[in-house]
Amino acid sequence: MPQDKIILGIDPGTTVMGYGIIQIVGKEMKLINFGVIHLNKLPTHPDKLKKIFDRLEAIIKEYKPDEMAIEAPFFGKNVQSMLKLGRAQGVAIAASLNYNIPFEEYTPKRIKQAITGSGNASKEQVAAMLQQLLKFDEIPKYLDATDGLAAAVCHHYSKGVGEHNKSKSSNWSSFVKNNPDRKK
Repeated sequence: MPQDKIILGIDPGTTVMGYGIIQIVGKEMKLINFGVIHLNKLPTHPDKLKKIFDRLEAIIKEYKPDEMAIEAPFFGKNVQSMLKLGRAQGVAIAASLNYNIPFEEYTPKRIKQAITGSGNASKEQVAAMLQQLLKFDEIPKYLDATDGLAAAVCHHYSKGVGEHNKSKSSNWSSFVKNNPDRKK
């Protein structure tokens, strides 16, 4: 039987950062909350990083997640944007580690695949599928919120095996250890 837990999903950003929180109870997935952290009106990048840390710390204290899933930065053409996005992701990871919350990264393509069945799905398609899965009334104005939620759902569907744990979970000794009943 699956363990009951709360998963925090993060879609990192330096203008708008999305988050979503789900609870797993038995085999049922329940929506707890989702939303965005607005960063566009802050004057400097360090101000944005501080707000990310402070808001995530407040979210962690309020919802007490057991695990965190975060979307890995995709490779873009603008190096400065990539650096800023990587810093935002790093601050989010630091907030989770500050509370001893294990985290895992998932590529955008893998998250879309987990939610819609297509790694090339649009943000709107992801949001619509999540709306059906988690039964919320309105798709939010900022789809960063549903992207954060998608990271949490992907983490649940992936049984916590993201980009960091792929090698740990796919070798033969891990399989034998995790499946002792399969030995002859």
